[in-house]
This record gives sequence, structure tokens and C-alpha cells, in this order.
Amino acid sequence: MSSFSRKLIFVGMSGGVDSSAAAYLLKKRGYDVVGVFMRCYNLDGCAERDAEDARRVAEHIQIPFYVWDFEEEYKERVVKYMVDGYRAGITPNPDVMCNKEIKFGLFFRRARAMGADYVATGHYVRLKAESRKLEVGGRRRDIFQLCVAKDKNKDQSYFLWTLTEEQLKHCLFPIGDYLKPKVREIAREAELPTADKKDSQGICFLGDISIGDFLKQYIPAKRGVLMTTTGEDIGRHYGAAFYTIGQRHLNADFNFSKKGAASRKPFYVAEKNIKRNIVVVAEGSENAALYKNEIELAGVHFINPHNKRTHKGVPIFARVRYRQPLAKAVLSPGTRGKAKLVFGHPQKFIAAGQSAVFYEKNGAMLGGGMIL
Repeated sequence: MSSFSRKLIFVGMSGGVDSSAAAYLLKKRGYDVVGVFMRCYNLDGCAERDAEDARRVAEHIQIPFYVWDFEEEYKERVVKYMVDGYRAGITPNPDVMCNKEIKFGLFFRRARAMGADYVATGHYVRLKAESRKLEVGGRRRDIFQLCVAKDKNKDQSYFLWTLTEEQLKHCLFPIGDYLKPKVREIAREAELPTADKKDSQGICFLGDISIGDFLKQYIPAKRGVLMTTTGEDIGRHYGAAFYTIGQRHLNADFNFSKKGAASRKPFYVAEKNIKRNIVVVAEGSENAALYKNEIELAGVHFINPHNKRTHKGVPIFARVRYRQPLAKAVLSPGTRGKAKLVFGHPQKFIAAGQSAVFYEKNGAMLGGGMIL
């Protein structure tokens, strides 16, 4: 057994097939593996079932297993962040915050404090280390990078842009080099109890509860004007805070009949004004109002500090929505510590509060920022 195989790995096990397969693969490679289920805030009770599924997998592959309770921290750092964001009129991304604050925050730090050499998760993303000559000083050192997963349809790099190179030195992503069907196949061959478990959809802590119904517990409904980009008053909505840019299903009362609606193209949210409680919609999916040539960003972060080269504009590839194709853009300094992202071609459905994530042409992720 080689020296690396005796490293201690703490694996975040969600009770799904991906993290189960990750734990199995690491155990198979000879690592000392410990499974951990992170108990977070959950509305439909599925957390108990997921914890039991994770425990059964750990028992099957014969590794120690723990449940760590992060419920209160999750409420404060993820749920409150999301509610406050919607209340302020933006569309926050709770998955990004969960990764930053919980999985690669609390879990990462506790695991390392308990002696873990690495932490691992079931994220579809690839980790690469390469020796590179630095621009400043000219010396060489190992650079740790996150890259898009082999399975482009499952790639989750978009949600991990807040990670740092120091964290990546102690992270493993065992399934990033596999396609999802292969991960299922590995789980079945290993007879893992979660091999055929369905993937979770949507925001994890909501379960089957819609985001709108959840937010109504914290943000009161308030009827307001629904108007088109041309200024036409077409109806009433139930609160600008509940809508996001690009949304098509409007849950609104229109001024025209069903017959009149049939003659119109579908409406998409193009803009909203929280103070005036107005939602502006564009008619037709290719309406120019749904596109932007440039955006402003706050909280820009680079995974590798040597990539922070925005002083004269950096050509990059970016995506502003999960699974969106990468788009050519130039990242440059903005005003008051912010940054500006200018696209080679206009981009659609850009929502304040979401993430703009930067990549190199080869799929290596540079970092990201929050859209203003």
C-alpha cells in the first residue's frame, strides 16, 4: 500500500448515489474513509430518510459514519440569505452559499480539525494540479484548479466558484471524471443501497414545496402592476419579490381574456422594481429587453490569486446561469471596487443576485462574482 492510500478522507454523504459512489471509490482506492451526513434545515422530512440511506451505504462499504448537525447555521447562513435576497429584489443562489458556508466551510474546517487530510464530496467537477511558472517572480509551483466535469450535463463547477486554492489542496472530487450513467453502474456493481435512488431536484431544503409558497411565509403578498416593456398595463401580480428575471409562468391576473391571450406571445419577466412593486415583462422569448451586453459584479473572487489580472481587461469565458453555454467576455475593473463583464454577444435572462462564473477556454474555472 502506497503512502498516499493511507490518507484520512472525510466524505460528505448526502444519501444520494453520487456521494455514495464517491465514498465507495475512495475506499476501493485504499484510503481511510469516514462518512459524514450534514444535517441541515429541511421542510419535508426527507433529511431523515437521506441520513438513513447514507448510513446504510457506510455500513455496506464498512466505513465509520457520523451525523453532524448544522441546522441552525444553515438557517442563518443559507435560508436567511435567500429570503433576505428575495425581499431585497434580487435572485440569490442558495447552492453557492451552501457550498461556501456549509460544505466547504463548517464541514471542511471540522473535518480538518479532526485530522482529515482531505474532504471529498459527490460534486461533478474535476480537480487538477499542475506545475506552472508564475507571472510574478518567475518561480514555479503547483497550481490547483477546478475544471468542468467530464459529464457536461451534470457539471457543478458553477456552484463552486467561491472556493480557494488553499481549500482545493485538501479536496477530492472522485466522480468528476465519470459520466452519470457510469456512476450508476459503479454503484450497482458495488450493490450500494442508493444505486437506483432518484436525483434530488430544485432547492434541496424545500423538497416538494415551491419557492413561492416558502417565501410567502416571510414576505407578504402585495398586488402590483404588471406592465410590458412598452408601458402597457396588462394586469396585476402578487408581489415583485416573488419574481425573477426570465420567469415565464407569471401567476398573475391579466386584463385580457383567454381569447386575447391566445393572440399574444408568451411573456417573460424582464425587469422588476421592488420599491414601486412593478413587474415589467417582455413579449416573446427573443425580445431585446431580455438581453444584456454588459453587467456589473460585486464580490469578485479568484480561486488562484495569480489569476487576479483585471487591471487592463482579461478575455475570459463566462456563464451567468447554471448549464448555460460558455460565452466570450472581457472582465475589467469597474467603479468602487466592483468589476465589469462585457460579452462578445448579448446574454439572456441575467438576474441580479445570481453568479457570473469565469473560465478559461480549456474549462478551468478562474472564479466568479455576484451580478448586480
